[in-house]
Amino acid sequence: MAFISSGYNPEKPMENRITDIGPRKYDEFYPPVIAKNKGQWLYHEILQPGVLVHVAKSGDEVYTVRCGGARLMTTMLIREICEIADKHCGGYVRWTTRNNVEFMLDKKANLKPLLDDLAGRKFPGGSFKFPIGGTGAGVSNIVHTQGWIHCHTPATDASGPVKAVMDEVFAEFQGHNMPAPVRVSLACCLNMCGAVHCSDIAILGYHRKPPMLDHEYLDKMCEIPLAIAACPTAAIKPAKVEINGQKLNSVAVNNERCMFCGNCYTMCPSMPLADKEGDGIVIMAGGKVSNRLSAPKFSKVVVAFIPNEAPRWPTTSKVIKNMIEVYAKDAHKYERLGDWAERIGWERFFEKCEIDFTHHLIDDFRDPAYYTWRQTTQFKF
Repeated sequence: MAFISSGYNPEKPMENRITDIGPRKYDEFYPPVIAKNKGQWLYHEILQPGVLVHVAKSGDEVYTVRCGGARLMTTMLIREICEIADKHCGGYVRWTTRNNVEFMLDKKANLKPLLDDLAGRKFPGGSFKFPIGGTGAGVSNIVHTQGWIHCHTPATDASGPVKAVMDEVFAEFQGHNMPAPVRVSLACCLNMCGAVHCSDIAILGYHRKPPMLDHEYLDKMCEIPLAIAACPTAAIKPAKVEINGQKLNSVAVNNERCMFCGNCYTMCPSMPLADKEGDGIVIMAGGKVSNRLSAPKFSKVVVAFIPNEAPRWPTTSKVIKNMIEVYAKDAHKYERLGDWAERIGWERFFEKCEIDFTHHLIDDFRDPAYYTWRQTTQFKF
């Protein structure tokens, strides 16, 4: 009612608008053929890796070319993307949540010139600027977080491991040689911005030590109640400490309860927990969001810890490459990685993938919601 009394009309949201703050409405950027046929699509097909066609009831067609991109791009590369869109697509282009760049065409005749143009654009070292792929039964582009370059709580980098892993599985990104889609993700800490909780293969940055406490500056730099409230395990409590004969307000951390997530550091810069020796990577596997064939699944930890090995992360890349190769060879058609692991048994999964099983990998987290919440649209009888 407050909006109504202020004169705002929800049926005409742009009426009497006096500011340009905020994004413009997304449908202003639809290509004309998509705006015309919105909600009226009959079907879509994957014509070849990285190339899709959507067919509308009207008979109109939209051809989409998907290129792998990076989360962090230079303005020069973005300008080049816009140049390609102007040249081939009437100025329309979009980015996906997996950092792909998608060019859309309304005529099949324009498809080959676009594909040839994209294939011909390379970096000085010879690698593709706009690699085409990431669709269907192949390896997706890796959805990932910020990493060392931008985030304040990462236990690993994002761009570095993503680049290293994708170099190893580039053929699988460009092809359809997997039994089913393989969704790969990376999150730099336990807050899991990168959706690693439900991916076929997930790379997770992991801190192994509790936060360090800079008592001298903590009360000067932080709102102590916020730091306490930010902890998901209630491991932080207020405390008084003595520094140079002066009593100061600070906090104490119960190290046994700390899960090393970094939320406290988000609220309080005097509680850092980054550590060169303690930080590294956990690899998870077997998750999915899809309801197809089986219910959605959470990812499970399969490698408890790998040290950060910048700049190429060879151990992480090797483990993931081997896991994908074994899965591709052994799984049934349409069987996602988690479905394959459950069919053969997780014991055999570890044997086939040559991964050591340790007590750190035992899945012992259970609460009532694990058994009672509906996690799928599939019927239960």
